[in-house]
Amino acid sequence: MPAPVIEVRDLHTHIVTRWGTIRAVDGVSFTVGEGETLGLVGESGSGKSMTCLSVVRLIPRPAARITGGAVLLDGEDLVPKREREMQQIRGRKIAMILQDPMSSLNPVFSVGMQVREPVALYHGLRGRRLTERATALLGAVRIPSPGARLRAFPFQMSGGMRQRVVGAMAIAAPPRLLIADEPTTSLDLTIQAQYLALLQELQNRHRLAMIFITHNLGIVSRICDRVAVMYAGRIVETGPVRQIFKSPAHPYTQALLESIPRLGDRRERLTAIEGQPPDLARLPGGCAFAPRCPHVMDRCRAEVPPQFPVAPGQVSACWRHAPA
Repeated sequence: MPAPVIEVRDLHTHIVTRWGTIRAVDGVSFTVGEGETLGLVGESGSGKSMTCLSVVRLIPRPAARITGGAVLLDGEDLVPKREREMQQIRGRKIAMILQDPMSSLNPVFSVGMQVREPVALYHGLRGRRLTERATALLGAVRIPSPGARLRAFPFQMSGGMRQRVVGAMAIAAPPRLLIADEPTTSLDLTIQAQYLALLQELQNRHRLAMIFITHNLGIVSRICDRVAVMYAGRIVETGPVRQIFKSPAHPYTQALLESIPRLGDRRERLTAIEGQPPDLARLPGGCAFAPRCPHVMDRCRAEVPPQFPVAPGQVSACWRHAPA
């Protein structure tokens, strides 16, 4: 296993609302090593994005707060750090690519101004050297005519080009950890494939640790080394991608994989997961997936299952795997 770049230990993030306290991240633990990609998958509202926002300390305040756990970046805990200290870490050591590039790019500033800003901040470059470095970054993410594109505005570029610009800004330092929050959702299949290949190339070149958030299990099978399946703010199964796809252990993981359409499958209807995800402010006792689980037992409704090893490197939070 590569040395861990990021290690999350029993992380808890709560959001206080008028309807109650939402346990958005409820005891999440994982590691990501240098040059490794961890896929975070699960239904909307399962806590994937909130987990990563907690890692970079960009949770919506004052309603949200980290109530417990540790986030170790190269062995250094980020949770107790002040905001001024985190400003020196974001971008330099941890970069994040969001789903919609227009939420990251300012429409009234040129691409060149926005790409030059992190380069000047991280490397202290000015003048011609700054422009040359910004041009090289756009070239690194395969934007044609990068020098001319510096003068363009975000609205003058396609969605795929804007996403590449955001990627160029993300690797300006370059960081130790790259978090990609569903960056291919708004791209068509051809551009999506090109962007995934680009991310892998950048990762190999800079030895980045990467967390890839997605609903698309096909993307997970292509670029991720390990996968963590989230449900109701918790990780219910973790393991190597091939092992998870071959032998999923948790009923929720099995249901997600069964709902994927397959070429040549003659079923008239896809498999659906019955019921709805739980209200995180009113989680049921025991396993949160119990109301929707086809294998539910009395113990599932009474006790929260810990993670049990089911294969080398694979663990599942399900009472069916408890030692006899």
